[in-house]
Amino acid sequence: MNQASTVGDYQVWPGEPYPLGSTYDGAGTNFALFSDVAEKVELCLIDSEGAETRIPLEEVDAHIWHCYIPSIMPGQRYAYRVHGPYAPEDGKRCDPNKLLVDPYAKAFDGEFDGDASLFNYDIYDHSKRNTDDSLGHTMTSVVINPFFDWAADRAPKTPYNETVIYEAHVKGMTMTHPDIPESLRGTYAGLAHPVIIDYLKDLGVTAIELMPLHQFLQDDHLREKGLRNYWGYNTFGFLAPHQDYAASKKPGGPSASSRAWSAPSTTRASRSSSTWSTTTPPRATTWARPSASAASTTRPTTAWSRAISSTTWTTPAPVTP
Repeated sequence: MNQASTVGDYQVWPGEPYPLGSTYDGAGTNFALFSDVAEKVELCLIDSEGAETRIPLEEVDAHIWHCYIPSIMPGQRYAYRVHGPYAPEDGKRCDPNKLLVDPYAKAFDGEFDGDASLFNYDIYDHSKRNTDDSLGHTMTSVVINPFFDWAADRAPKTPYNETVIYEAHVKGMTMTHPDIPESLRGTYAGLAHPVIIDYLKDLGVTAIELMPLHQFLQDDHLREKGLRNYWGYNTFGFLAPHQDYAASKKPGGPSASSRAWSAPSTTRASRSSSTWSTTTPPRATTWARPSASAASTTRPTTAWSRAISSTTWTTPAPVTP
């Protein structure tokens, strides 16, 4: 197409095939999704009431479907519908009735609720198709604000022979800690509380390695019992911090919260910085098989590290996505 078009209230530009995912540039957002089997791809913009606007992606370069929409700001929820062959025997399960999350999304909203519509086959008879629409029963991807004031934050560059790593769980580290404010317990912000920082420094810890905190889904049998997956080995969003660990629950909040924790803002007067670690491999999940996205992505692993400095920490200021 190589020219602008209009869909409903949105002006749609061709955009760029790189980078993959959604990328906000300060004026609008570029969307890019890889699929080498799709015959048609629709970007679905989800409003606050759960209604969707479908925007056909007309531009395709090297199997990457893309567009740019000037008016899309951080916090916008979105997903994809992919049209194409449905041939399970060949590993192809394109089904436009199923709303697909973006594998390169940096934030997610909502939850997979276990509804039968999430599967594109009859869960009682796998030989039959399930064409129910999954909108309202699945998570959605969220556009984030990639800009962040890192101030004077720099990596401490602690030598390996002086490094002491403390492995921890984001929620488990502070969820029952009596000295952490209740609103921060079990969150990224809770890890940055002076009580935790002082404890780690007293131990001589120079870096904290966190157990899986990329976005993961909840097991159906746990959710039905009112329980949650504690360990987080059902990862599906490898570029997004898990939303349940964020103090801010608004769409995109986990991304902002995790950055405010992993790198100090000017109000926190700290010179520590974060390091990214990939040490914990995820388990295979089964939810994606029935309605797998046509988009492919590599499978990194699921831990973060946090460098600890000798400076004083203060409670993080509120952040917005």
